[in-house]
Amino acid sequence: MNVIWRNSVSCLRIRNVPHRYQSGNHPVVPLGSRILTDPAKVFEHNMWDHMQWSEEEKAAARKKVEENSAVRVLLEEQVKYEDEASKYWDTFYKIHKNKFFKDRNWLLREFPEIIPVDQKTEQKLRELSWDHAKTSAADGFSRMHRPTMPQEKNHEERCGSSDSQSKAALHFSNLDSKEHRKGPLKTELFPGSNATFRILEVGCGAGNSVFPILNTLQNAPESFLYCCDFASGAVELVKLHSSYRAAQCCAFVHDVCDEGLPYPFPDGILDVILLVFVLSSIHPDRALLI
Repeated sequence: MNVIWRNSVSCLRIRNVPHRYQSGNHPVVPLGSRILTDPAKVFEHNMWDHMQWSEEEKAAARKKVEENSAVRVLLEEQVKYEDEASKYWDTFYKIHKNKFFKDRNWLLREFPEIIPVDQKTEQKLRELSWDHAKTSAADGFSRMHRPTMPQEKNHEERCGSSDSQSKAALHFSNLDSKEHRKGPLKTELFPGSNATFRILEVGCGAGNSVFPILNTLQNAPESFLYCCDFASGAVELVKLHSSYRAAQCCAFVHDVCDEGLPYPFPDGILDVILLVFVLSSIHPDRALLI
């Protein structure tokens, strides 16, 4: 299970990201020491170490896999779902609104190295960790949420909120135009250009990782968060959220498998790239392009 977890949540350190042992903000019970001895406490952590399946559980899992594989999607249907994936994800967000997933308040507790830590930020992390610990057992595995989606009206407002946008966002108002595919972006002014620590979340969905991170970054004004998704509906949900702040976050539509698409920032400036349950949603052939 630990392997599955680590493959599902990827945090790529690009520059000098503070290590867990440096920040002093350790998980309450560090990974590697979570041994479930009392089944009644199964919801006290998001994961447990060294869990072994019984032979009965293995047999039941194999049976489910066989049942699931009995009917396969036709090849032409596979191509359609792959080519039109963003359309189907938009439909998903319209149907489920903000009810499907739950905010990942565990993210910074389990991976504190995602953000730079000063005293204020560390205190905020501890508060979030404690508040979440008090409610996680009751919540169990309840599902995460996402709001409905009026389709993205103005594709040109790449990073700004629906009400207003910063000068930097306006500077990049036409990033999707063909001329921007021809060369690198200018670096004089871009969203987050004044930040000293920058995070990119790929496949942000409706912001279930974005807003736990943004809430903590209120105490780290020198930090900036970029987030993207190839479903325009998901990005609009992020921008419409009451906690979205264009001054410290840039949400934009982007398909990371399309190498020709520009980003709203120059190369080589990111400190952390975060992917949560993203690679499993991408065809292996396309994932190689990331």
